[in-house]
Amino acid sequence: MKKILTNLAGIACLVSPLITHASIIEIGTGYSTAGTQVSAADYKSVVDSAITSSVSVMSYDNVIPQNILGTGTTDFAFKSTVSFGVSAALAGNWEIRSGVDFGRGGAIFIDGVAQDFKTTDMWWAGSYDDKSQSFDVSLILGAGNHILQLYGLEGCCSGMQQAQFKVGSSNSFTSFSSNDNLVFTVPEPETYSMVLAGLGLMGTIVRRRKQM
Repeated sequence: MKKILTNLAGIACLVSPLITHASIIEIGTGYSTAGTQVSAADYKSVVDSAITSSVSVMSYDNVIPQNILGTGTTDFAFKSTVSFGVSAALAGNWEIRSGVDFGRGGAIFIDGVAQDFKTTDMWWAGSYDDKSQSFDVSLILGAGNHILQLYGLEGCCSGMQQAQFKVGSSNSFTSFSSNDNLVFTVPEPETYSMVLAGLGLMGTIVRRRKQM
């Protein structure tokens, strides 16, 4: 019986890697000569079709796609996906902002819903003073997993990118990163199936031993 309980504990531990206390950030890029688009949905469609490479990064602070992915110097398509979690204590009013370098404009989505798009030459260059050069969205987020996505087109070289959040009445922004303490539950159906199958097998063994 002791061995069975040990095995049950071991199987249960497989669930723990499914929870991460940090945001998951993926940066994708490709080439596109497309010009400015007429909607956020169009930016998403054009960029999605152009992305050819992607990489995970530890922090969304001064990200330069060109340096990370080693792509060319002109006609960029850029996509970033930030998977983050909101605890019950942090549910409520959120502000998310992103400084970008999208010479042909871009769009911001949260949980698959377009929040804003701009067709102007956006060049953040480290300052949020000029609102036309960045995205800034205020919204209410409930507890659970959420997805931030940014899409953009750049005709020249790829400059710095940043994405940050602020919760409630806080006066300070925090960059999404591997140590931002936003708990995200990673869905892995295969692992869940394995855990359930293992628990079922152990339960069968326990019942059979009790009948003997």
